Amino acid sequence: MPTIVKCPTCQKDVEWADKSQFRPFCSKRCQLIDLGDWSDESNKISSPMKTGELTQQDTQSLIEDIEAALAKNEDSFFKE
Repeated sequence: MPTIVKCPTCQKDVEWADKSQFRPFCSKRCQLIDLGDWSDESNKISSPMKTGELTQQDTQSLIEDIEAALAKNEDSFFKE
């Protein structure tokens, strides 16, 4: 039985599988709407991080994880 989640933007059902390219979003449109909400700070982390909570090594590890995730996307992902 496939796992079904709600699209965070429009609440449509989305199957959590490799074939669902934009999961947890139902579409590129919903993904970009969510990104826009983060960029204009409509969405934000509920409590600020305390100074010194992350070590330099933690920060570098997070950056490397993000870069690796971005590298998996085709160039067209960033152009649409």
